[in-house]
Amino acid sequence: MKIGFIGTGVMGRGIINNLLQANYAVVVFNRTKAHAQSVLDNGATWADSPKEIAEAADLVITMVGYPKDVEEQYYGDNGLFAGSHAGQIFVDMTTSTPTLAEQLAVDGEKFDVKVLDAPVSGGDVGAKNGTLTIMAGGDEAAYDSLQPIFNMISKAANRFGVAGRGQHTKMANQIMIAATMLGMSEMMVYAKAADLDVAKVMATLSAGGAQNWSLDNYGPRVLAGDFEPGFYAKHLLKDLRIALDEAAKMNLSLPATDLAEALYTKLAEQKGLGDEGTQALVKLWAQFA
Repeated sequence: MKIGFIGTGVMGRGIINNLLQANYAVVVFNRTKAHAQSVLDNGATWADSPKEIAEAADLVITMVGYPKDVEEQYYGDNGLFAGSHAGQIFVDMTTSTPTLAEQLAVDGEKFDVKVLDAPVSGGDVGAKNGTLTIMAGGDEAAYDSLQPIFNMISKAANRFGVAGRGQHTKMANQIMIAATMLGMSEMMVYAKAADLDVAKVMATLSAGGAQNWSLDNYGPRVLAGDFEPGFYAKHLLKDLRIALDEAAKMNLSLPATDLAEALYTKLAEQKGLGDEGTQALVKLWAQFA
């Protein structure tokens, strides 16, 4: 099986490298070819457009930044659908809108292509180690056929129903992540202001009921002054806005998510730190390391 992959960012590179290590042939495309160089050095091959990816591959995975980027890869004269052939499966792992996921699945059927939405959680560490969590929506038979691939790149994969349901599940995930990032940030700022040994506080909390993924994975980075993105702050802001949009459609009020969106707006758009990792949220209050 030849796998096409579009998007060689922080997450994409980790997934591609795991596929290569499992001896899959992988052909890649990225808007900036230089950003694909590390996976090309590891054995991936290059295509000049999404259309060429679709023409060459049996399975295509997309993982780009924003819903508009997803549309750009799938539609148009050089898009995936233009190069597709019957029986293919396309999987969009971008965190995008449920509405777009539904539309991709409908439009895929016109070409006898199954399009799944399968956003992931686990950050750069999960992508590198093959321990992502996959949240999928779309055709059940297509999903089942991809289990060998999903097993290579994730520790857990679940299908939640028809197209769009994977994206809804990812929104639930991002709502939770935003709350833990806020809690971690305020905890660290409080511990520092109280003149506590912050590393010792973190170790203590991680052994008790306050333990969470953000604390274990991002807390040490903050202490080391490492704000490189395992997940971009600007992308979490995008996700929170999608979640609040979807909540509004369901007449839901999510006050904690509203607060998280406001704080990440301040971080990414007012302070210009959107290209740093989500852990940079602490910079709204204090500097570490």
